[in-house]
Amino acid sequence: MIETPEKYEKWDLIIQPKRAWFDLHLGDLWRYRDLISLFVKRDFVTFYKQTILGPLWYLIQPVLVTIVFTVIFKKIAGISTDGVPGYLFYLSGIVLWNYFANCLNQTSNTFVKNVGIFGKVYFPRLTVPVSIVIINLAKFGIQIILFVGFYIYFIADGSPVRPTLLTLLLPVLIFQMAVLSLGAGILVSSLTTKYRDLTFVMSFAVQLWMYASSVVIPASKVPERFLYFYMMNPMASVIEMFRHSVFGVGVVNPVCIAISWGVTLCVLFGGIILFSRIEKSFMDTV
Repeated sequence: MIETPEKYEKWDLIIQPKRAWFDLHLGDLWRYRDLISLFVKRDFVTFYKQTILGPLWYLIQPVLVTIVFTVIFKKIAGISTDGVPGYLFYLSGIVLWNYFANCLNQTSNTFVKNVGIFGKVYFPRLTVPVSIVIINLAKFGIQIILFVGFYIYFIADGSPVRPTLLTLLLPVLIFQMAVLSLGAGILVSSLTTKYRDLTFVMSFAVQLWMYASSVVIPASKVPERFLYFYMMNPMASVIEMFRHSVFGVGVVNPVCIAISWGVTLCVLFGGIILFSRIEKSFMDTV
């Protein structure tokens, strides 16, 4: 009797359709970690090869925007910055918001931008938005260094800002921003496969979101009866926590933090579930 080769076949990976709503296969992200690393290197190298100033763009943009905000909102409008020098106050919000907004905008186009490669080869589609969140950490790191430089300068100049023990929680705040931007981005990306209008709405919506996130107006100026509703915007809580940790001012409330994390996790899990459902049939609609 001749034994067939099938008897000796052993498969490392079996690709099966996702039938249930919670059949997410998140373990594939770890198995494809090398691919995520390749995506990160590709995006990093591609960007810097096509620019003259390279990383300097990540310094020029927040500096110019901060100057504009300081002149308009601090000097002309006279909006309070809780005793923090206006330039530092706005720079802190802009640096955090840039990371979140960049991740959100880029991940929200995952299906549309990668339809060519998605239609040719199998790999976990979630690796693409995850790589975007990681590569933007490099840009965020450059801008944080810029912020630290100005922070040290203002302290040396006699500014009454001092770090607090909450500074130790900064990695947690960065993680929350990454999780929130990933969840919101893939949620929008899933919806844009059927509703292309969302692509045009996104840039406008992100701008409105910024003004509702304590970037310009501190949460201390929000009426107390609206505070908990205001903190349902997770980015408002993140920015307030950051300012409290480095300046010693800002609204830090355990209930508000809990609400912020609750909304963040709901957005993440909702985005992952919808993303996993849409990826099976998005080629028919994109």
